[in-house]
Amino acid sequence: MLSIVWLASAAAGMGIFWKVENVPGTQLAVPAMWPAGSGIARTPGLATVVMFAHPKCPCTRASVEELARAMAQCEGRARVYVMFYTPDGAPADWMQSDTWRNAAAIPGVETQHDRNGEEAARFGATTSGFVVLYDAAGRLGFSGGITSERGHAGDNDGEAAIIALANGKQADRATMPTLGCSIFGSDKDFSVKGAVCRR
Repeated sequence: MLSIVWLASAAAGMGIFWKVENVPGTQLAVPAMWPAGSGIARTPGLATVVMFAHPKCPCTRASVEELARAMAQCEGRARVYVMFYTPDGAPADWMQSDTWRNAAAIPGVETQHDRNGEEAARFGATTSGFVVLYDAAGRLGFSGGITSERGHAGDNDGEAAIIALANGKQADRATMPTLGCSIFGSDKDFSVKGAVCRR
């Protein structure tokens, strides 16, 4: 009898943990057209994909992994950036994390600093791993996350939408929830080992 009670308690606890871990980040309004004030360059005739990320967020490793998988299926058909939040006064190596290095290693992806999250704010991004895709005419095609669970890679509707749109096809989804940490977090918002982050 005790083992049944223990199993039920453990299952309930895991259910609560899963719900908390997979609560999406805040979703703000995303511009329907490419923001005129953005400093991110677009290439005529190509879609533009931008991921906004915090370099210390371990959840974003999975988002970068999904981005790599997506870009392998649409290489050369989109201009792709990963914009890393960089606060004023941060030392030169502050953002040089595994996440930055992994993003920079994806063929065709350009990593850039996003000083104080100015570009993230311009695009309505608040959660690390948030992705937007604008078509060649500058129209928003997709916004949201490209992982189905917080910090876990695997096939998902967000990734499929990016692949479809970059290849000039229709996507089943125009938006997805983003599962990750705040883009605007500080070092104390992340664990010492970098394995767990807080919302």
